[in-house]
Amino acid sequence: MTVSGLTGNPCCLRIPLHGPRTLSRRVSALPNAEKPKDKVKWFSLERSYLAGPVQRCNIKQTYLVKCAMDASYDGDMTNDRSVVFPRIHIRDPYKRLGISKEASEDEIQAARNFLIHQYAGHKPSVDAIESAHDKIIMQKFYDRKNPKIDFKKKVREMKQSRFMQIVTSRFQTPSTNVIIKTAIAFLVLGALTFIFPTEEGPTLQVAISLIATMYFIHDRLKSKIRAFLYGVGSFIFSWLLGTFLMVSVIPPLQLVKGPRNFEVITSLITYVLLWVSSTYLK
Repeated sequence: MTVSGLTGNPCCLRIPLHGPRTLSRRVSALPNAEKPKDKVKWFSLERSYLAGPVQRCNIKQTYLVKCAMDASYDGDMTNDRSVVFPRIHIRDPYKRLGISKEASEDEIQAARNFLIHQYAGHKPSVDAIESAHDKIIMQKFYDRKNPKIDFKKKVREMKQSRFMQIVTSRFQTPSTNVIIKTAIAFLVLGALTFIFPTEEGPTLQVAISLIATMYFIHDRLKSKIRAFLYGVGSFIFSWLLGTFLMVSVIPPLQLVKGPRNFEVITSLITYVLLWVSSTYLK
């Protein structure tokens, strides 16, 4: 397109255009400025037509530059923006690292390394992770130096042992009526032994306890041979265990006056064991 003897692209004019005044000033200096008025009007229309694309071109270039700068700036901010550890304020070190108290040292170290790598850009998060890791390691070291007896674990291991499984398999829970009936019988024997101690010892009460044991076992199992064997075996075992407990475990107790205090306490222990045998053996 030709404009007063000049050629060029509307969006890439070589004449620097800074505004309407500059364009008017440069146009008035052209050789064709003294042409008739009709041509001047035509040139004014042509100038208005060119000014629009030039301004749009400048606005578009400015917008592209601005977008490029914003993209570069936002990208840098994204890289610099660090992620905060979500469990930074949890006091329990195990919960902070997301592991159980039974975790091994390898699992503890793996959890620590994973979290440190994930939140390396945030120093408070790294400090919180390191602190939890150090507390757990120090606690593990202290536990090894000062081992504690875990009674629950010992009982669980004892129940799971083969010997205990064989023993427990020989017992069963009877009906409530059987439990109440046998309990009343042995409570009466214990009361008689405690209230009426004799110089010869509770010989009669012990003999009655043996007969009561065989009777209750026969009443449940309906077998005379098993009732006799279980009764005699339970009596011998109960008396020996009661004697051992009185001599080695239980401190001396003065329940009754007289020289038969040892026999009375042994008989009471024997009654308890015979009640268990006559009630729960199968």
